[in-house]
Amino acid sequence: MATSLLPRHLSDNGAVIERHWQELSSRRRLYSWLGFGVLLLALSGSLWFANDSNAGKFFDRLPHFFDFVGDLAPRDGLEIFRAMFDLPSPYDDGSFKYNYPEGRLYLTESFYIPEYVHKMLETVNIAIFSTVIGTAFGFVLCFLAARNLMPNPWIRGIVRRIMEVLRAFPEVVIAGFFLAILSLGPIPAIAAVSIHTIGALGKLFYEVVENADMKPDEGLRAAGGNWIERVWFGMVPQVLPNFTSYFLLRLEINVRASTIIGAVGGGGIGELLRLSIGQGHQAKTLAIVLLLFATIFAVDQFSAWLRRRLIGEQAFQLAQ
Repeated sequence: MATSLLPRHLSDNGAVIERHWQELSSRRRLYSWLGFGVLLLALSGSLWFANDSNAGKFFDRLPHFFDFVGDLAPRDGLEIFRAMFDLPSPYDDGSFKYNYPEGRLYLTESFYIPEYVHKMLETVNIAIFSTVIGTAFGFVLCFLAARNLMPNPWIRGIVRRIMEVLRAFPEVVIAGFFLAILSLGPIPAIAAVSIHTIGALGKLFYEVVENADMKPDEGLRAAGGNWIERVWFGMVPQVLPNFTSYFLLRLEINVRASTIIGAVGGGGIGELLRLSIGQGHQAKTLAIVLLLFATIFAVDQFSAWLRRRLIGEQAFQLAQ
Protein backbone atom coordinates (compact mmCIF):
# COMPACT_ATOMS: atom_id res chain seq x y z
CA MET A 1 0.00 0.00 0.00
CA ALA A 2 2.87 2.33 0.80
CA THR A 3 4.35 1.67 -2.66
CA SER A 4 1.15 2.87 -4.36
CA LEU A 5 1.49 6.23 -2.63
CA LEU A 6 4.92 6.89 -4.12
CA PRO A 7 5.20 9.27 -7.12
CA ARG A 8 5.47 7.36 -10.41
CA HIS A 9 8.41 9.38 -11.79
CA LEU A 10 10.85 8.38 -9.01
CA SER A 11 13.79 6.09 -9.69
CA ASP A 12 14.43 3.02 -7.58
CA ASN A 13 16.85 4.91 -5.30
CA GLY A 14 14.47 7.84 -5.10
CA ALA A 15 11.61 5.49 -4.19
CA VAL A 16 13.68 4.00 -1.38
CA ILE A 17 14.49 7.47 -0.01
CA GLU A 18 10.86 8.57 -0.35
CA ARG A 19 9.63 5.44 1.42
CA HIS A 20 12.13 5.95 4.23
CA TRP A 21 11.03 9.56 4.60
CA GLN A 22 7.38 8.52 4.81
CA GLU A 23 8.22 5.96 7.48
CA LEU A 24 10.07 8.59 9.52
CA SER A 25 7.21 11.04 9.07
CA SER A 26 4.66 8.47 10.24
CA ARG A 27 6.80 7.59 13.24
CA ARG A 28 7.16 11.28 14.12
CA ARG A 29 3.39 11.77 13.98
CA LEU A 30 2.89 8.72 16.17
CA TYR A 31 5.37 9.99 18.76
CA SER A 32 3.75 13.44 18.66
CA TRP A 33 0.30 12.01 19.39
CA LEU A 34 1.72 9.81 22.13
CA GLY A 35 3.47 12.79 23.70
CA PHE A 36 0.29 14.85 23.45
CA GLY A 37 -1.65 12.05 25.15
CA VAL A 38 0.89 11.81 27.97
CA LEU A 39 0.70 15.59 28.41
CA LEU A 40 -3.10 15.50 28.64
CA LEU A 41 -2.90 12.65 31.14
CA ALA A 42 -0.38 14.56 33.29
CA LEU A 43 -2.48 17.74 33.10
CA SER A 44 -5.64 15.85 34.08
CA GLY A 45 -3.82 14.27 37.01
CA SER A 46 -2.50 17.66 38.13
CA LEU A 47 -5.95 19.22 38.01
CA TRP A 48 -7.41 16.28 39.93
CA PHE A 49 -4.68 16.61 42.57
CA ALA A 50 -5.26 20.38 42.84
CA ASN A 51 -8.99 19.86 43.27
CA ASP A 52 -8.46 17.12 45.85
CA SER A 53 -5.90 19.20 47.78
CA ASN A 54 -8.27 22.17 47.76
CA ALA A 55 -11.07 20.16 49.42
CA GLY A 56 -12.91 19.86 46.11
CA LYS A 57 -13.18 23.63 45.68
CA PHE A 58 -10.68 24.08 42.85
CA PHE A 59 -13.13 23.62 39.96
CA ASP A 60 -15.90 25.40 41.90
CA ARG A 61 -13.72 28.51 42.23
CA LEU A 62 -12.53 28.60 38.62
CA PRO A 63 -15.48 30.80 37.46
CA HIS A 64 -14.33 33.38 40.03
CA PHE A 65 -10.76 33.39 38.71
CA PHE A 66 -10.90 37.01 37.54
CA ASP A 67 -12.90 38.42 40.45
CA PHE A 68 -9.69 39.78 41.97
CA VAL A 69 -9.02 41.79 38.81
CA GLY A 70 -12.48 43.32 39.03
CA ASP A 71 -11.96 44.17 42.69
CA LEU A 72 -8.88 46.21 41.74
CA ALA A 73 -10.87 48.75 39.71
CA PRO A 74 -10.47 52.18 41.38
CA ARG A 75 -13.17 54.84 41.60
CA ASP A 76 -11.75 56.62 38.57
CA GLY A 77 -8.68 56.23 36.37
CA LEU A 78 -6.99 59.35 37.70
CA GLU A 79 -6.71 57.75 41.13
CA ILE A 80 -3.90 55.56 39.80
CA PHE A 81 -1.80 58.58 38.87
CA ARG A 82 -2.66 60.39 42.10
CA ALA A 83 -1.41 57.37 44.02
CA MET A 84 1.72 57.08 41.90
CA PHE A 85 2.77 60.73 42.28
CA ASP A 86 1.43 61.31 45.82
CA LEU A 87 -1.21 63.82 44.76
CA PRO A 88 -4.19 64.61 47.02
CA SER A 89 -7.30 62.53 46.35
CA PRO A 90 -10.83 64.03 46.25
CA TYR A 91 -12.01 60.86 48.00
CA ASP A 92 -9.72 61.34 51.01
CA ASP A 93 -11.62 60.29 54.10
CA GLY A 94 -8.69 60.19 56.51
CA SER A 95 -8.01 56.48 55.99
CA PHE A 96 -4.79 54.90 54.78
CA LYS A 97 -6.49 54.02 51.51
CA TYR A 98 -6.28 57.59 50.21
CA ASN A 99 -3.34 59.00 52.17
CA TYR A 100 -1.19 59.47 49.05
CA PRO A 101 0.67 62.66 50.14
CA GLU A 102 1.78 61.00 53.38
CA GLY A 103 4.43 58.99 51.53
CA ARG A 104 6.26 61.92 49.98
CA LEU A 105 10.03 62.11 50.42
CA TYR A 106 10.82 65.83 50.64
CA LEU A 107 14.25 66.89 49.40
CA THR A 108 13.50 70.57 49.98
CA GLU A 109 10.54 72.36 51.49
CA SER A 110 8.66 72.24 48.19
CA PHE A 111 10.32 69.54 46.06
CA TYR A 112 9.60 65.90 46.81
CA ILE A 113 10.05 62.44 45.33
CA PRO A 114 6.86 60.33 45.21
CA GLU A 115 7.00 57.38 47.59
CA TYR A 116 6.58 54.70 44.93
CA VAL A 117 9.13 56.28 42.62
CA HIS A 118 11.62 56.40 45.48
CA LYS A 119 10.98 52.76 46.41
CA MET A 120 11.18 51.71 42.75
CA LEU A 121 14.57 53.41 42.48
CA GLU A 122 15.65 51.51 45.58
CA THR A 123 14.59 48.23 43.95
CA VAL A 124 16.44 49.09 40.74
CA ASN A 125 19.54 50.01 42.74
CA ILE A 126 19.42 46.63 44.50
CA ALA A 127 19.12 44.90 41.13
CA ILE A 128 21.95 46.88 39.50
CA PHE A 129 24.36 46.48 42.39
CA SER A 130 23.60 42.77 42.72
CA THR A 131 23.99 42.20 38.98
CA VAL A 132 27.35 43.98 38.91
CA ILE A 133 28.63 41.89 41.84
CA GLY A 134 27.31 38.66 40.34
CA THR A 135 28.77 39.47 36.92
CA ALA A 136 32.19 40.27 38.33
CA PHE A 137 32.49 37.00 40.23
CA GLY A 138 30.85 34.99 37.46
CA PHE A 139 33.30 36.48 34.96
CA VAL A 140 36.28 35.33 37.00
CA LEU A 141 34.91 31.88 37.80
CA CYS A 142 33.70 31.02 34.30
CA PHE A 143 37.22 30.74 32.84
CA LEU A 144 38.20 28.37 35.65
CA ALA A 145 35.14 26.22 34.91
CA ALA A 146 35.51 26.06 31.11
CA ARG A 147 36.79 22.72 29.83
CA ASN A 148 38.77 24.27 26.95
CA LEU A 149 40.68 26.68 29.23
CA MET A 150 41.08 24.76 32.50
CA PRO A 151 42.60 21.31 31.88
CA ASN A 152 42.80 20.51 35.61
CA PRO A 153 39.61 18.52 36.36
CA TRP A 154 39.85 19.17 40.11
CA ILE A 155 39.82 22.96 39.79
CA ARG A 156 37.16 22.83 37.09
CA GLY A 157 34.96 20.46 39.10
CA ILE A 158 35.24 22.45 42.34
CA VAL A 159 34.37 25.73 40.62
CA ARG A 160 31.37 24.18 38.89
CA ARG A 161 30.10 22.65 42.12
CA ILE A 162 30.44 26.01 43.86
CA MET A 163 28.35 27.69 41.18
CA GLU A 164 25.76 24.90 41.38
CA VAL A 165 25.40 25.44 45.12
CA LEU A 166 25.10 29.22 44.68
CA ARG A 167 22.20 28.90 42.23
CA ALA A 168 20.55 25.88 43.86
CA PHE A 169 18.14 27.94 45.99
CA PRO A 170 15.79 30.73 44.82
CA GLU A 171 16.66 34.27 45.77
CA VAL A 172 13.76 34.55 48.20
CA VAL A 173 14.99 31.50 50.15
CA ILE A 174 18.51 32.92 50.40
CA ALA A 175 17.04 36.29 51.38
CA GLY A 176 15.08 34.66 54.22
CA PHE A 177 18.34 33.28 55.60
CA PHE A 178 20.09 36.66 55.45
CA LEU A 179 17.05 38.51 56.81
CA ALA A 180 17.25 36.34 59.92
CA ILE A 181 20.90 37.34 60.35
CA LEU A 182 21.10 40.92 59.06
CA SER A 183 17.53 42.06 59.87
CA LEU A 184 15.23 43.87 57.44
CA GLY A 185 16.49 46.13 54.68
CA PRO A 186 18.19 46.13 51.27
CA ILE A 187 21.49 44.54 52.39
CA PRO A 188 20.02 41.00 52.71
CA ALA A 189 18.34 41.48 49.32
CA ILE A 190 21.64 42.49 47.70
CA ALA A 191 23.41 39.49 49.23
CA ALA A 192 20.70 37.04 48.13
CA VAL A 193 20.39 38.31 44.56
CA SER A 194 24.18 38.56 44.16
CA ILE A 195 24.76 34.98 45.31
CA HIS A 196 22.18 33.55 42.92
CA THR A 197 23.46 35.74 40.08
CA ILE A 198 27.03 34.44 40.52
CA GLY A 199 25.87 30.85 40.08
CA ALA A 200 23.49 31.57 37.20
CA LEU A 201 25.74 33.87 35.17
CA GLY A 202 28.82 31.75 35.88
CA LYS A 203 27.16 28.76 34.18
CA LEU A 204 26.00 30.80 31.19
CA PHE A 205 29.43 32.41 30.84
CA TYR A 206 31.47 29.20 30.87
CA GLU A 207 29.15 27.63 28.30
CA VAL A 208 29.84 30.59 26.02
CA VAL A 209 33.58 30.20 26.62
CA GLU A 210 33.47 26.50 25.76
CA ASN A 211 31.83 27.33 22.41
CA ALA A 212 34.37 30.01 21.48
CA ASP A 213 36.91 29.69 18.67
CA MET A 214 40.22 28.38 20.06
CA LYS A 215 42.43 29.61 17.19
CA PRO A 216 43.38 32.88 18.96
CA ASP A 217 44.24 30.85 22.05
CA GLU A 218 46.44 28.54 19.97
CA GLY A 219 48.26 31.53 18.45
CA LEU A 220 48.90 33.11 21.84
CA ARG A 221 50.04 29.79 23.23
CA ALA A 222 52.50 29.41 20.32
CA ALA A 223 53.78 32.94 20.96
CA GLY A 224 54.51 32.07 24.59
CA GLY A 225 51.51 33.77 26.22
CA ASN A 226 50.62 32.71 29.74
CA TRP A 227 47.14 31.60 30.83
CA ILE A 228 45.96 35.08 31.85
CA GLU A 229 47.17 36.61 28.57
CA ARG A 230 45.44 33.88 26.57
CA VAL A 231 42.18 34.51 28.42
CA TRP A 232 42.33 38.29 28.27
CA PHE A 233 43.51 38.75 24.66
CA GLY A 234 42.30 35.55 23.02
CA MET A 235 39.01 34.75 24.73
CA VAL A 236 37.49 37.89 26.25
CA PRO A 237 37.12 39.82 22.95
CA GLN A 238 35.15 36.90 21.51
CA VAL A 239 32.79 36.29 24.41
CA LEU A 240 32.26 39.87 25.60
CA PRO A 241 29.18 40.55 23.39
CA ASN A 242 27.45 37.41 24.69
CA PHE A 243 28.50 38.24 28.24
CA THR A 244 26.94 41.69 27.83
CA SER A 245 23.68 40.19 26.56
CA TYR A 246 23.49 37.82 29.53
CA PHE A 247 24.33 40.66 31.92
CA LEU A 248 21.47 42.79 30.60
CA LEU A 249 19.06 39.85 30.65
CA ARG A 250 20.03 39.08 34.23
CA LEU A 251 19.49 42.74 35.16
CA GLU A 252 15.85 42.46 34.04
CA ILE A 253 15.43 39.23 36.01
CA ASN A 254 16.99 40.78 39.11
CA VAL A 255 14.61 43.74 39.03
CA ARG A 256 11.73 41.30 39.36
CA ALA A 257 13.59 39.20 41.94
CA SER A 258 14.31 42.31 44.03
CA THR A 259 10.61 43.15 43.98
CA ILE A 260 9.70 39.70 45.28
CA ILE A 261 12.35 39.86 48.00
CA GLY A 262 11.04 43.28 49.00
CA ALA A 263 7.69 41.65 49.78
CA VAL A 264 9.35 39.60 52.54
CA GLY A 265 11.26 42.51 54.08
CA GLY A 266 14.12 43.12 51.65
CA GLY A 267 13.33 46.77 51.00
CA GLY A 268 12.16 48.44 47.84
CA ILE A 269 8.77 48.46 46.16
CA GLY A 270 7.87 44.85 46.96
CA GLU A 271 6.79 45.48 50.53
CA LEU A 272 4.49 48.34 49.49
CA LEU A 273 2.94 46.10 46.83
CA ARG A 274 2.27 43.36 49.39
CA LEU A 275 0.69 45.83 51.80
CA SER A 276 -1.51 47.48 49.17
CA ILE A 277 -2.80 44.10 47.95
CA GLY A 278 -3.43 42.84 51.47
CA GLN A 279 -5.27 46.02 52.48
CA GLY A 280 -7.37 46.19 49.31
CA HIS A 281 -6.04 49.56 48.15
CA GLN A 282 -6.97 49.41 44.47
CA ALA A 283 -5.36 52.59 43.17
CA LYS A 284 -2.11 52.01 45.05
CA THR A 285 -1.84 48.42 43.78
CA LEU A 286 -2.43 49.40 40.17
CA ALA A 287 -0.01 52.32 40.47
CA ILE A 288 2.77 50.01 41.69
CA VAL A 289 2.01 47.43 38.97
CA LEU A 290 2.06 50.14 36.31
CA LEU A 291 5.33 51.51 37.68
CA LEU A 292 6.85 48.03 37.65
CA PHE A 293 5.79 47.50 34.05
CA ALA A 294 7.22 50.86 33.00
CA THR A 295 10.50 50.09 34.78
CA ILE A 296 10.88 46.67 33.14
CA PHE A 297 10.07 48.21 29.76
CA ALA A 298 12.66 50.95 30.31
CA VAL A 299 15.31 48.42 31.33
CA ASP A 300 14.53 46.32 28.25
CA GLN A 301 14.81 49.32 25.92
CA PHE A 302 18.04 50.42 27.56
CA SER A 303 19.41 46.90 27.16
CA ALA A 304 18.59 46.88 23.45
CA TRP A 305 20.19 50.31 22.96
CA LEU A 306 23.34 49.35 24.86
CA ARG A 307 23.74 46.10 22.91
CA ARG A 308 23.53 48.01 19.64
CA ARG A 309 26.14 50.47 20.87
CA LEU A 310 28.52 47.72 21.98
CA ILE A 311 28.07 45.26 19.13
CA GLY A 312 27.36 47.69 16.30
CA GLU A 313 24.40 48.34 14.04
CA GLN A 314 25.76 46.05 11.33
CA ALA A 315 25.13 43.00 13.53
CA PHE A 316 21.38 43.76 13.47
CA GLN A 317 21.04 44.32 9.71
CA LEU A 318 19.79 41.67 7.33
CA ALA A 319 22.36 40.23 4.92
CA GLN A 320 21.87 41.48 1.36
